[in-house]
Amino acid sequence: MQEIAELSYALDTFYFLMTGALVMWMAAGFTMLESGLVRAKNTAEILTKNVGLYSIACIMYMICGYGIMYGDGNGVLPGVSMLGKADNGVADVLAGGDDAPYYSNLSDFFFQVVFVATAMSIVSGAVAERMKLWSFFAFAVVLTGFIYPVQGYWKWGGGWLDSLGFLDFAGSGIVHLCGGAGRRAAARPAQGQVRARRPGQRHSRLQPAAGHPGHLHPVARLVRLQRRLGA
Repeated sequence: MQEIAELSYALDTFYFLMTGALVMWMAAGFTMLESGLVRAKNTAEILTKNVGLYSIACIMYMICGYGIMYGDGNGVLPGVSMLGKADNGVADVLAGGDDAPYYSNLSDFFFQVVFVATAMSIVSGAVAERMKLWSFFAFAVVLTGFIYPVQGYWKWGGGWLDSLGFLDFAGSGIVHLCGGAGRRAAARPAQGQVRARRPGQRHSRLQPAAGHPGHLHPVARLVRLQRRLGA
């Protein structure tokens, strides 16, 4: 029985890591897609932004996000714990029973953090060429460290949505709705800048920005399809 428990623990942990790696490929797809939709002079900033948001998401989720999302709370307001939680001990794994852990907590952290970065990547596409780089990074700190963990706690952390029987299919509510609301909030101020009238202009006009050839679009789509294997 001990060998079976060890094998099951190893396979479940490997499954978390493998599917998380597949989801992580979505960052490459987003980066190539955004690079093909903006002007050539802004490609370097798009690449920097996508690498930076992943770094910020990992750091913020490690410091406080994971502890907020899976910490103690009253169902609406989560508790706050720093640096997440320690990994499982060997004795706890081999003890068996319904309460015995069956995967590594660190593999679960990796699996969750790629979805945090995915939510922020949704915002990235909406504000391409519309937001300053450091303003975007500041928004990424808030969303990945506090906003996403709180609404994630409401369902996956055992909060009030979970108690009502709310079902989240493939992250449609936790990941994509959070990212969609974030992109709406971030793009709204930028919309006013785009529509700003020039002096003496009677009506505001939107000037379409001509992107450079999107030769990476097929590859970006392929990467996003590969990502769905881990979703």
